[in-house]
Amino acid sequence: QVQLVESGGGLVQPGGSLRLSCAASGSRFSYGYDMEWYRQAPGKQRDLVAGINTRSITNYADSVKGRFTISRDNAKNTVYLQMESLTPEDTAVYYCRLTNTNVWGKGTPVTVSS
Repeated sequence: QVQLVESGGGLVQPGGSLRLSCAASGSRFSYGYDMEWYRQAPGKQRDLVAGINTRSITNYADSVKGRFTISRDNAKNTVYLQMESLTPEDTAVYYCRLTNTNVWGKGTPVTVSS
């Protein structure tokens, strides 16, 4: 059974940066999975932010294109989300997920505020 653990969230000022990590454990991960980052703001639905497949081909929501970068380190079983030029609208709990599965992490909160 694969487990996902996010980290790296916190409080940051507008215009600032954060890097989120999603560490995967479990023997099946060694075969490679497509991975995604989602976010859920208070009172809103959970939305896809970015995805990366096993060949490191990426896709992004329009709202984060040019500001966020998803990457993966297969040797460390970790996927990253580098977030730049953050705005208060980026405030949310960020979750990682194995694509097309019900395997989610518990989330890491990001607050963008002055």
